[in-house]
Amino acid sequence: MRLKTNRTWSQHQLAIRLHLEQPSGFFTWERKRLLIHAAKTALAATLCWALARLFHLHDGYWGSISAIIVLQSNVGSTVNASRDRILGTIIGALFGFSFSLFGALPWNYILAVFAAVIICGLLGLRSSSRLAGVTITIIMLVQSSGSRWGLAFDRVAEVIFGIVVALAVTTLVLPDRARLHLRDGLAQEFLVLGAFFETVLAGFHGTQSPNLSTAREDTLTMLRTNNQLLEEARLEPSGGPGWREGLSMLSQFGRSLFDALVALELAVQGSNEQEDSFALHLEPALGKLATDIRTGFHHVAKCIHEWHFNVPPSNLSLEDDIAQLEARIDEVRHTDIHFSQAEILRAYAVQLHLKQIARLLRSARIQTDHALNDLPA
Repeated sequence: MRLKTNRTWSQHQLAIRLHLEQPSGFFTWERKRLLIHAAKTALAATLCWALARLFHLHDGYWGSISAIIVLQSNVGSTVNASRDRILGTIIGALFGFSFSLFGALPWNYILAVFAAVIICGLLGLRSSSRLAGVTITIIMLVQSSGSRWGLAFDRVAEVIFGIVVALAVTTLVLPDRARLHLRDGLAQEFLVLGAFFETVLAGFHGTQSPNLSTAREDTLTMLRTNNQLLEEARLEPSGGPGWREGLSMLSQFGRSLFDALVALELAVQGSNEQEDSFALHLEPALGKLATDIRTGFHHVAKCIHEWHFNVPPSNLSLEDDIAQLEARIDEVRHTDIHFSQAEILRAYAVQLHLKQIARLLRSARIQTDHALNDLPA
């Protein structure tokens, strides 16, 4: 007995809409985003250059350089890059000026870079350490007629100027929100988790799928991508009541589901129909729970895609499925049929993991709905 895929037409359409519904031809969504990002970068750099000339700023081109460096594909990642550059520049300016007051090149320069990188690492600012080193290099090695303190102050002011312009452009001109990409990414994540679930179950009472490792790696890649988007989304202004809480909660449920699926993968290893007669006696309750779990993955993905969680799936109750499976286990346990310890343990492990996955799916929808509507959990 191998548990088979049982997608409905509407679920198949959801998968198509999330993964494949893009404009055809040259102007795909990704290419449009690339063109918009290029235009916004050029606009920010030009504004910095024009404003620097208007206000007669010394070395105003550094504002344009900073704007080009920090302006990313979405608002959250731009804020993140801006934070790293400001902190790196301030640390570099302080160390560059301080170490220029004593010693002589190259020893004071070497010590300044060494100390700045160490301090950034200890403060958890590894991304800022390179920028601190660049700022130290400019302050200590670039020949200037002014004082080192004036050069350090100018560098910080120019960087902040460029960052302010970049943040204004990314926020006001066709803003691309990380939270919206994360929402779509999480919807796809639950579809990928569902595909991983189906691949794992293909090996229960059957032959392990050759695509199992690929499905696991695809799921891990999706989890990592969405985790990065979550960090960026947290830096953006909230999109409304419960948005940040809902996205964080769904991301956490995704990681918990992946862990449960890996545990299920271990539980079904070595399974075959001849040696697992105990699990066969748990039908149809065991198969019904597995089938409804598949539907649950697609339903949660649809809820995320529509950002609407208060509608339970029709004709589906995972708690009822769990109760029926537990009743069936109790019935089989009290029969006179004899089973080996190995098949009993495997069947118990599988049903325990299936119940955990079912309850995680149910909680993902209900608790996210509570977070969005500010209801008690």
